[in-house]
Amino acid sequence: MFIDEARIRVKAGDGGNGCMAFRREKFVPRGGPSGGDGGHGGDILMASSLSHNTLVHFRFNPEHKSMRGGHGLGSNCSGYAGEHTVLKVPVGTLLYDDDTGELIHDFAHPNEEIVIAKGGRGGRGNQHFATSTHQAPREHELGRAGEARNFRLELRLLADAGLVGYPNVGKSTLISVLSHAKPKIANYAFTTLEPNLGVVQVGDFPYEKSFTVADMPGLIEGAHLGAGLGVQFLKHIERTSVLVHLVDVSDSSTATEGSGRPDPVEDYNTITTELKSFDPVLAAKPTIVVASKADIANPDKLKKLRAMAKRKKLPLFEISPVTGEGIDKLKYAIADAVHLHRGVAVDAPPPEAPKKRKARFPPPASSSHGSRSR
Repeated sequence: MFIDEARIRVKAGDGGNGCMAFRREKFVPRGGPSGGDGGHGGDILMASSLSHNTLVHFRFNPEHKSMRGGHGLGSNCSGYAGEHTVLKVPVGTLLYDDDTGELIHDFAHPNEEIVIAKGGRGGRGNQHFATSTHQAPREHELGRAGEARNFRLELRLLADAGLVGYPNVGKSTLISVLSHAKPKIANYAFTTLEPNLGVVQVGDFPYEKSFTVADMPGLIEGAHLGAGLGVQFLKHIERTSVLVHLVDVSDSSTATEGSGRPDPVEDYNTITTELKSFDPVLAAKPTIVVASKADIANPDKLKKLRAMAKRKKLPLFEISPVTGEGIDKLKYAIADAVHLHRGVAVDAPPPEAPKKRKARFPPPASSSHGSRSR
């Protein structure tokens, strides 16, 4: 089950109470206060992990609590500190404050870890309140409460290229040919109900390149108004560098094996309009137009699509995943486009600015008198 949104409530551990005790020991008169401090409550941390690829573990377990700190004991013994709780999320997860809508953190890289709820501080025992004029204090502090917060998690897949287009134009077939992904492929619309990811490798060692491709569920006219499967899955291609727009140029009907759209140029404009309605940035991304099912293409449709691509100065590739026609050229074209438009690599943390080290001690003062020789 692919779950890309979840709401959770977290509660950090409360701090333990401070202890009020007095030292009672043989031959030690007036032992004085000996109440220990309470232990600190456990924090709740969130960390990005490559071992997770969905938020399903939060959908059915939305509440998470951390361990509270132990109470202080006599003989100046402090209570035990509560253990921290670490919540694992997939890389690409956005963490929002559910009450204010503020973006807390973007887990764009593996092994990132932040504290999302701070544990309460332990209370002080009565040993801390002893003075010269108040030698038998009975004051002690209660532990502080841990933070309780509500969060909203939103997963956005980290892909370099996104496949978009009408339903049943061959997106799932293409990603299965480009990579080792095994999406569901059938001869009816809306076969793909959730995004699929595939890793594509081109070239030979040591000049090989690799990139990830995301196959999106099909879009139709009015998707931004809720038609079809809607546009909620388009958030997964907001991080992509390149869009691969598939257009069916065959005459096959929906009932058999294709989309059967009459005008490929109108199909391209409709999908572009839906992308722009969801986010204008998506429509402005570098786009590669792909004429799908070229082995059974209608010459008139192919001619119109070529003219449109030439007019808009868009690269056009004619492919057939069934026969393998044009697959290698498209694969290298996507790799070159991703390499050209990709920002910082996903698997590498952003470079940190070098820190200037300050001198811990001032340099020795220069003396005008030379050292005395012995």
